[in-house]
Amino acid sequence: MSMTAGKAVDWSAVRGDFPLLERQVNGRPLLYFDSANTGQKPRSVIETVDDFYRRHNANVSRAVHTLGSEATEAYEGARRKLARFVNVHPDELVLCSGTTFAINLAAYSWALPRLQPGDVILLTQMEHHANIVPWQLVAQRTGATIEVAGITPDGALDLDALYAAMTPEVKLLGVTHVSNVLGTVNPVREICREARRRGIATLIDGSQALPHRKVDIAAIGCDFYAFTGHKMCGPTGTGALWARKEHLAAMPPFLGGGEMIREVRFDGTVFNDPPHKFEAGTPNIAGHIGLGAAVDYLDALGMSQVEAREMELLAHLNEELARIDGVRIFGNAEEKAAVVSFLVEGAHAHDLATLLDLEGVAVRSGHHCAHPLMHFYGVAATCRASLAFYNTHDEVERFAAALVKVRGLLA
Repeated sequence: MSMTAGKAVDWSAVRGDFPLLERQVNGRPLLYFDSANTGQKPRSVIETVDDFYRRHNANVSRAVHTLGSEATEAYEGARRKLARFVNVHPDELVLCSGTTFAINLAAYSWALPRLQPGDVILLTQMEHHANIVPWQLVAQRTGATIEVAGITPDGALDLDALYAAMTPEVKLLGVTHVSNVLGTVNPVREICREARRRGIATLIDGSQALPHRKVDIAAIGCDFYAFTGHKMCGPTGTGALWARKEHLAAMPPFLGGGEMIREVRFDGTVFNDPPHKFEAGTPNIAGHIGLGAAVDYLDALGMSQVEAREMELLAHLNEELARIDGVRIFGNAEEKAAVVSFLVEGAHAHDLATLLDLEGVAVRSGHHCAHPLMHFYGVAATCRASLAFYNTHDEVERFAAALVKVRGLLA
């Protein structure tokens, strides 16, 4: 990697660590502004996955031969790296396919056995579908109800309304750490403190937080924290659920099969200890080992450096967009990540994205798995430009020029 500890990061050299960014699309250099959808992978992650399949491929926790031992050590080593990265104990970290699985695990293993008619699940207006639909399914089966805390027009949580909604009936609060549409960074430590005072369990969706900032789960004080690996430079199909030790001990397994057991008889089964009792079957071994390599990469960069770089790029992008007539930006919270959702007057989001792609620009268009938020703003879809530390100021200017050109075509 291209830096020395304690010295300024050479961002142009860092960009060179990402092979895909060298591509051309429609005859133009790729301009990738879709990192909130999935992050690109540095060469070290790609090579780690390749090396596992070439030299170490074996199943974990099942064989005593050399390859099996190597695979198991690398896989559990990745768990330890992830745990250090977010400041938790490895035994509290359930490795899984990502945030969606993690939230479903909490919903079915923790909430489903506990909730009953009259109980309330409190969510917010800015949640991703992954932090809405599992709770709807649980509510339907338990008789619990869902209530929603609103947001302000600038895309911040209305904290007074949120705290007022924390009534004795509320058993669980689900809230995103960083909005995938608006970029809003929610004060999750304060929110969890207020919930804890009222005896409310908290689940934080950290999908969009870990790629952009240092996350200390222990300091946040939540009950559950879910995150995804592929947005933080790791392979797809990776992620984890962190839960308090007492929750993991009390929760029944979500899936049954191999690895999550200690002993099986036809008259009953003794389950493994957490976190393994929630990890049935052969896991995404190579993917999680690759995620461990992604953690190494981000650690070497320094998450404070990553955040500062992305804030510089976001400020530049906002300046460029302010110069373009007819651009409407959604979400202007005081603290936000490098995500900008926007529309251009008179143009549909999909048309914008299609024409930008002809210029080599990749942005997301649609409802971003956040239908309720689209309804709040009264739009069917937006375009979303999401930046990462491997983007450049030159790309910000190229993006603005492409948007001006496309706007002219749609006028």
